[in-house]
Amino acid sequence: MRFESLHSRAIGVLLAMILLVGPCLAQSTGNASLEVIVKDPTGALINKAQVQLIKNGKPQSFNSTNQRGEARFNKLPAGRYQIHIEAAGFKALDIDELELSTGPQRREVTLEIDTIKVDVDVEDEAQVRNTNPNGAAFTNVMTAEQIAQLPDDPDEFENAINQLAGPGAQMRVNGFRGGKLPPKSQIREIRFRMNPYAPENHDAGHGLVDITTKPGVNTWHGSFNFGFRDESLNGRQVFAPFRGPEQQRRFGFSLDGPLWKNHTSLFLNADGSLFFDARPIFATVPSGTVSDLAYRPSRRLNLDARIEHVLTKTHTARLQFQRNAGAQDNLGVGDFDLPARGYSQDQTEYIARFADSGVFGKKFFNEVRLQARWIETDARSISLGRTILVPGSFNDGSAQRSGGRKQLDFELADNVDYALEKHGLRFGGQIEAGGYRSNERTNPFGTFQFADLAAYEAGLPTQFTQRIGDPTVKYSQYQFGWYVQDDFRVRKNLTLSYGARHEFQNHVPGKFNIAPRFGFVWSPKKSGSITIRGGAGIFYDWFTAQTYEQTLRVDGQRQRDLVVANPSYPNPFLGGLQTLPPASRIQADPELQIPYIIQSSIAVETNPFKLFRLTTNYQYQRGVHLLHGRNLNAPVPGLGRPDPTAGNITNIESSAYQSSHRLMVGIGPGRFVGGGSGLFWNVNYLLMKNTNEADSPFSLPSDNFNLRADRGPAANDFRHLISGFVSKRLPRGFAISTIFQATSALPYNITTGFDDNGDTVINDRPAGVGRNSARGASRWEIGSRLSWGTNFGPEEQQTAGGPQIRMIRVGGGDGAAPPSLPGASTKKYRLEFYAQAFNLLNHANLSAFSGVQTSPFFGQATSAQSPRRMELGLRFNF
Repeated sequence: MRFESLHSRAIGVLLAMILLVGPCLAQSTGNASLEVIVKDPTGALINKAQVQLIKNGKPQSFNSTNQRGEARFNKLPAGRYQIHIEAAGFKALDIDELELSTGPQRREVTLEIDTIKVDVDVEDEAQVRNTNPNGAAFTNVMTAEQIAQLPDDPDEFENAINQLAGPGAQMRVNGFRGGKLPPKSQIREIRFRMNPYAPENHDAGHGLVDITTKPGVNTWHGSFNFGFRDESLNGRQVFAPFRGPEQQRRFGFSLDGPLWKNHTSLFLNADGSLFFDARPIFATVPSGTVSDLAYRPSRRLNLDARIEHVLTKTHTARLQFQRNAGAQDNLGVGDFDLPARGYSQDQTEYIARFADSGVFGKKFFNEVRLQARWIETDARSISLGRTILVPGSFNDGSAQRSGGRKQLDFELADNVDYALEKHGLRFGGQIEAGGYRSNERTNPFGTFQFADLAAYEAGLPTQFTQRIGDPTVKYSQYQFGWYVQDDFRVRKNLTLSYGARHEFQNHVPGKFNIAPRFGFVWSPKKSGSITIRGGAGIFYDWFTAQTYEQTLRVDGQRQRDLVVANPSYPNPFLGGLQTLPPASRIQADPELQIPYIIQSSIAVETNPFKLFRLTTNYQYQRGVHLLHGRNLNAPVPGLGRPDPTAGNITNIESSAYQSSHRLMVGIGPGRFVGGGSGLFWNVNYLLMKNTNEADSPFSLPSDNFNLRADRGPAANDFRHLISGFVSKRLPRGFAISTIFQATSALPYNITTGFDDNGDTVINDRPAGVGRNSARGASRWEIGSRLSWGTNFGPEEQQTAGGPQIRMIRVGGGDGAAPPSLPGASTKKYRLEFYAQAFNLLNHANLSAFSGVQTSPFFGQATSAQSPRRMELGLRFNF
């Protein structure tokens, strides 16, 4: 085993050297090429902007942007250039110094809308730009070039974005939540923004990730990619007796082009995979330690079609349909769970979306979104029978999962902007509604729980639980919110944002839920080198459909929980010392309130020495009326249950507490955009403390008569996190990128393994030990992607065409743009090969620490995150 560990580390170091050093040996030759991307302040691409290159005071080349906001210039001599950019309705922009070296280079620019008439000089412009609440300050942007260096696997791609955004960030695609992300080839940009106090946002968050797809196109383009990995270059699972087999075959295909030139474009995408891996089983049974591998196959197929159409000169519509389907087998096996615990799960999701945006009148901009989603899930256990749980040792028997869930939900949102000279008014509303039908059945045969291995061998279980009755429920739920907000430019360097949001839903009594919000952006220095942003607000949370569903299902009539203390074994109802109380139920508190969070923050962004951007942000959250469970009929010591005719009554109530402190420091060149060198980088550090009393609405306290005794670290309370992204364009068509993340240890709970207080809930802690008081191990991981690509084939002209998508929030100007000039040319085909490594150095990231004192693994890790995985693949664009 030691030889294998050394062999694994040697492979990791060798791969790191290849990925980090090898491409640097290539030498560059040839001329320079430049791609200029022109956007408005909201990040939307500007079509038909006029871009002029100037060298030594003399115009060198002239071009106009296409529908993707791109202006390309090829075969340029290396040297220093100036750029002049104009577009109707926007202020002209001059870039005085641009150093072009050999090879392809890219530059993004943002044009300011020519709406607010203020006499400013060049330095004042920086103040105006930085104090735009929706501007570039406190915003990072990943362009198509950096996005191309992220993982190709759709799931790993989404994980990488979440790592870059940080914990708690909300993700949207063209304004919609949910569904699968579009392929990398169809994404225009990924914008990481921080504007948390806008009343248009329902969620209290630590950031927002806006993913915008590419707009209409004028010619047909496509992309095909294929990826493959198996165990050959993978690392061995930490707790596996040997390196198990693993294989993934993944494909992706996309096609986009005009159905009606200058009016309608079609985007198609399909991706799928066949996959199996091996999950380690590491448990202790009476006969000894079990160390084995469980094989888990899965398959996935996702289909996506999107149409963008120009309705009028000022309105563009988007229609999209998704079908996402997946099947997974042998879930539930691994760690302490033996093979009999396996089950299969299938899920199919259909999503239909419609969006329309455009200008009406001279000062109004409207955006409307409609989404309908159908989700169907089904689960099947591979075995039938009762379950045996010996916490911290082994779990055996059936998973006891069957049935499924069907849901049809809708979301309708409308946002209207109204532009005044110093005010940007925005108002709108959002309604979500859904119908649900579920017959999910769990624990129908019953579960025995034993304190430890000795009790199991003696046939002395601590408890037997069983859920009996018909699980079928059918219900509907809706929730509504509307808001109004104003961005008021008090002066050139100060903008105040204020407004309120009102929300309510049908299953919670209170309807008067007003959430005031306030924010400001101030740039005190005339150069704009310092920007300060702050704010405070209230954010309500929803009483989720899944929580409400449990109160309907386990109501004591449809279904009820049978809890037997000290049962006989194997028949829990014969002999022994069993106590058989009446059946238990779950209910919502009659005085339930919608939970809410009070949030405030202050942030500073500077540009030290004009070399990089430094952002510091402190945020405080306090949760009020958060949901948790409490047993209203818990036995009173010496007196028994308050109601002897009832069992446990799990009351979901609004009385839990939560607080969070977060200090985040980010450093980078700004908006993920580097200079002509092709180097992009960004690093973030997070210091956090998160305290709560419950991690879910069904979390029961260890002592029902002292709820505050459970106040302690939240389950996700890691204190330190550092993450970063580095991407470098290398000579001769090579490119390399690296994502890294490291976190300090997560907490875990220490329990005795017994029901010491007799409330039939086995979550009792030793005297003097707080909830989640122990810590596991820190974790870190490095992923890297090396690619080589070449362009070939005939050259094609990049002329303007296809639907024009310009999401200009206020005062974009509707003047006609000058006639477009012929675009630059580029090669028709591109072929790229890549090698992608996850957990490149094969670091053992331990998890699942056992906190049960009766466990033979008490205080030890019994699981670990994935070891090194290597994927090889190719991408062909045409």
